[in-house]
Amino acid sequence: MRTTPDPRFQQLAERAGVIIPGAMEFLERLPKLAEDGKPIKGQWGDWNEAAVQLAMDAVTATSYNQPTLVTAPNASIMSLLTTLVDPKQIEILLSPTKAADVYGETKKGTWVDQTVAFPVIENTGEVSAYGDWNEDGRSDFNANWPQRQAALWQTITEWGDLEVERYGLARIDAIARKNISSANTLNRMANLVYFYGWTGLQNYGGLNDPGLAAALTPATKVAGGTGWINALPTEILADIQACYFALQSQTTGTGGNLELTDKMTLALHPQSETYLANTNSFGLTAMEMIRKVFPSLTVKTAVQYLSGTTYSLQLIVDEIEGQRTMECAFNEKMRAHRVIPAMSSFRQKKTAGAWGTIVYRPNAVALMSGI
Repeated sequence: MRTTPDPRFQQLAERAGVIIPGAMEFLERLPKLAEDGKPIKGQWGDWNEAAVQLAMDAVTATSYNQPTLVTAPNASIMSLLTTLVDPKQIEILLSPTKAADVYGETKKGTWVDQTVAFPVIENTGEVSAYGDWNEDGRSDFNANWPQRQAALWQTITEWGDLEVERYGLARIDAIARKNISSANTLNRMANLVYFYGWTGLQNYGGLNDPGLAAALTPATKVAGGTGWINALPTEILADIQACYFALQSQTTGTGGNLELTDKMTLALHPQSETYLANTNSFGLTAMEMIRKVFPSLTVKTAVQYLSGTTYSLQLIVDEIEGQRTMECAFNEKMRAHRVIPAMSSFRQKKTAGAWGTIVYRPNAVALMSGI
């Protein structure tokens, strides 16, 4: 073997069309022959130029062609090396949690508390004709103590060392994503409790509190049925007026506690809200007509106002004489417990709790079903 170019090798290589300066050469060295034609031991003669070979090449004395490939034919690289992972993470769209927005929200007590009692005070009294020596007439009050029970729920997050590192290759913070997911899970459970309460406890939601009046039935529309999809704006307004009339009747029987200008919330399904855009022949929408009658009314939506195929609404007076009508109440929004380490992983529990939706004045809420 000779590692420096040999002039004779260069000539052979040029004749073969292969020019690789400085390439390693493999030439066969012929032994020196005696007169009798036998090789002389330890002595060498000329190079065998007919047996030139290049390092890492396969040639013969008559051919410099490449042999058949041992590996599979390939003209590129792995597709993974040309795949871009977008650093922006796209989250799956979920239904919004709207109970706290519709009813309001407050904190009451701590997660240690199991029962909350609400003192409900009613003033009582009577008068009599005045007399210097008359002792008639009394004023007093009566107290009731309605109660609610707290519901607690939990979720657990787990992560392993290898799992976290692998997600890191994809630029995903696995621990942070799991924490976000746990907060979302607890909050969605709270939203359900705010609407429907917790079965088996004195814990009720804004749609099923036992103190709420029975649902009203919408009027039959000219287009048929009671739904709003093809209702005239005046028909939709008439349904809202019917709810307001019910509120006036429910508050102290003969009414008088409410004014058309009071702040009220119209809560309904997002699809029902689209029908408030129904237009009459004068170009007026149902929403425009409603706002003229109820100038302080606010429209809010939640998907929970659809049960099966039945759409409903609630007309809620926000407050009367400074007392809110209803509000969602929680005792623990999210309590993060200790992180428990294992040999190569971790676990953590998170807890939340709520009293449901506290309806302080059930008579200030009107429900209509079948719109």
